[in-house]
Amino acid sequence: MTALLGGIFIVLLHLLGALSGLMALMSSRTSQGAVAWIISLVTFPYLAIPAFWIFGRPRFYGYVSAREERDTTLRRALIPYRRRVDPWATVPQEAAARVRAVERLAMMPMTRGNQAQLLIDGQATFESIFAGLENAREYVLVQFFIVRDDRLGGEFKRHMIRCAERGVRVCFLFDEIGSRKLPDPYLDELREAGVEVHHFGSSRGWRHRFQVNFRNHRKIVVVDGREGWIGGLNVADEYREGSERYGEWRDTHLKLLGPSVLGLQEAFWEDWHWATGDILNLRWQPDSLEADQHAVIVPSGPADRQETASLLMQHVIHGAQKRIWITSPYFVPDQGVQDALKLAALRGVDVKVIIPERPDHLLVFLSAFSFLGDMIRAGVQIYRYQPGFLHQKVFLVDAHTAAVGTVNLDNRSFRLNFEVTAYLADQLFASEVEAMLLADLERCRLVALEEITGRPLWHKLAARAAYLAAPVQ
Repeated sequence: MTALLGGIFIVLLHLLGALSGLMALMSSRTSQGAVAWIISLVTFPYLAIPAFWIFGRPRFYGYVSAREERDTTLRRALIPYRRRVDPWATVPQEAAARVRAVERLAMMPMTRGNQAQLLIDGQATFESIFAGLENAREYVLVQFFIVRDDRLGGEFKRHMIRCAERGVRVCFLFDEIGSRKLPDPYLDELREAGVEVHHFGSSRGWRHRFQVNFRNHRKIVVVDGREGWIGGLNVADEYREGSERYGEWRDTHLKLLGPSVLGLQEAFWEDWHWATGDILNLRWQPDSLEADQHAVIVPSGPADRQETASLLMQHVIHGAQKRIWITSPYFVPDQGVQDALKLAALRGVDVKVIIPERPDHLLVFLSAFSFLGDMIRAGVQIYRYQPGFLHQKVFLVDAHTAAVGTVNLDNRSFRLNFEVTAYLADQLFASEVEAMLLADLERCRLVALEEITGRPLWHKLAARAAYLAAPVQ
């Protein structure tokens, strides 16, 4: 009898593996991922089935349903905001063709009347954010992927508490995985002071309890709907002070003023609704400045109908005529972005990619070796940053467009993370980004083809194996 029950269990398990394989065939994010899942689920379902239901889900389904609810409940709150933004929703005539697709991906308009300030590294970034918090009068919206209870985390906590003590409403949202080490006393102290604290949980409710592979990687601060900050820095000491392991921490953040701040606010507003079910009552009146930079905020994530982050990168690369410079700490782009970079180099565009010398994620670091040789052969210049760890997420296109955000050039940012990018079609801002990246390039070394092709066999095998895992990294 026991043998019969065991046999039935094994048959049912293999049947479930086959059915899960069909689901992988119909829904996997990449053909590479579909093949890997199907083979695993059919041949070894015992471990592959739970792995598939945790790591193989293609979309963040709970957020999709919340977004559908937004089309009814939340949309009514957005209508007045969009009407107020209409007078500033203009695109430079010379940029109209290349910006149209960006606006449609963002589901937000590009606006004029903005001012963008580059904040290079942690000291400048947190000085700017803390000054903004000290001047807050109505509300503060704070969202980070990683928050730690260290020196910088303690300073941030004290600034939020001071805001709350002045009667400013403070909404603090953090990712439950990225900030998993944040202790309860830290959060309790904030709550006792009146700060509204919530985590962004991808596994909310029994229907979505297996979605632990998704993350909210956004870093957003908004003060009174007038000032906004976006970029690569989290709230932990190494982001401001560096670390013994990686040395100095090279990163970039951006301070925004003007109508584009409301785009950042909308991204936070939607995430807060997912996390809490509440609809925040915020200020939606655009401020227009004498500085007239054109900007659009591009949120992206696994609830999008399109693969927004990947399509945005492909679009800007294909549109580059003279140069496309990119910096990313993790460089394992999908095939579409790889091909776009190679084609750009082949047609004579100056393609530069700056990545770290020292890895903090071994699988991602190894994965890059499996395709860097082909990219270098096509004319893509790969630079490795030398002094410490490079964590900024920036791109520069020709002399007219630049962006700062949270998107890494890897599968996780393209398909598994909620991200956000500030895209500016402005020559002055592009020139400032150019100067910043030129200074970075002086601290880099150019990777030679021989460095890739001359690796030992074990290293090549390890790189290919790591690349196969890219769909779930």
